[in-house]
Amino acid sequence: MTTTPTVPTTRLHRASRRTALLLAGVLAVPLGGSVAGPAAARVDAGSAPGVACTGAPDGFASVNALGQNGTTGGAGGPTVTVTTAAQLASAAGQAGPLVIRVSGRIQVSDMITVVANKSIIGVGTTAEITGGGLQLGSTTRPGNNVIIRNITFTDAEDDSISVTNKAHHVWIDHNDLSDGYDGLLDIKRESDFVTVSWNRFHQHSKASLVGHSDTYPADRGKLRVTYHHNFFDGTDQRHPRVRFAEPVHVYNNYYRNNALYGIASTEDAGLMVEGNYFENVAHPIHVGYADSAPGRVVERNNLYVNSGTPETAGTVVEPRTYYPYTVDSPASVPATVSAGVGVGRVCP
Repeated sequence: MTTTPTVPTTRLHRASRRTALLLAGVLAVPLGGSVAGPAAARVDAGSAPGVACTGAPDGFASVNALGQNGTTGGAGGPTVTVTTAAQLASAAGQAGPLVIRVSGRIQVSDMITVVANKSIIGVGTTAEITGGGLQLGSTTRPGNNVIIRNITFTDAEDDSISVTNKAHHVWIDHNDLSDGYDGLLDIKRESDFVTVSWNRFHQHSKASLVGHSDTYPADRGKLRVTYHHNFFDGTDQRHPRVRFAEPVHVYNNYYRNNALYGIASTEDAGLMVEGNYFENVAHPIHVGYADSAPGRVVERNNLYVNSGTPETAGTVVEPRTYYPYTVDSPASVPATVSAGVGVGRVCP
């Protein structure tokens, strides 16, 4: 069907934060070992029902490139548990590999800089960073080889997570992001080899941007990002909005009640969009948006339920040029993604 859904009222940037976390799960613990290639999500026989166990990142974060063999985060370094903003900032800025366990609710302001070789992992179901966010790298200290998992992000003064300043090999997995000011997750300024998987985005307008601006062509040839099994739950736009990058691989995500649009490809970006489920999305895919010049989109095997007709244009580099992957049936996406996204879903 290609009917136009009822569009909800546009949200304020700083909507009231949600009052409850997702369903309880098992304790999140750091991952170890090297990354040889992609590892698909699975359900472990010894885990709680519905808990996704991923031993290593897949997608672009698994690719060996730029002197980095996949994404290992803080594996091989010591482990520290943090409960305050000062402890988190100190640990995130420490040189060398480190596994940082976030325990409880941490109130921060502005952005905490995360430097290379860090795993930032929430403990249990109550790890939360509120009031500010995490910025991967600075102009002088890169944020390469970083893992962020099992954390709730709320009420950020700017972005909840910013992958920037040429950060590469980043895995953002099983988080819950809402109620920020600007973007919930932005990937920009020549960053590369990033995977965004099993996250829930909600109670916000601008979900995820790839590419800094129309006047920053230095992003061309970089910003290779995989989005899979994320839930864009009532967020208005940018799921993602992309400039210059190719390929950006968007597969098996669940889009529901997205008021402005689902995906936008602009400024000659190349997006492969496949196996997604769009529900009540009047404009599932845009080629060009606002003042930005058009990009390119190849779409295949998506489902559009009570949604509009996608725009497509041109050809795009195949993601299989970089990594193997398997696409689930799009009809299974609402159930699979709803059951698996967010915090409390990471097993030992």
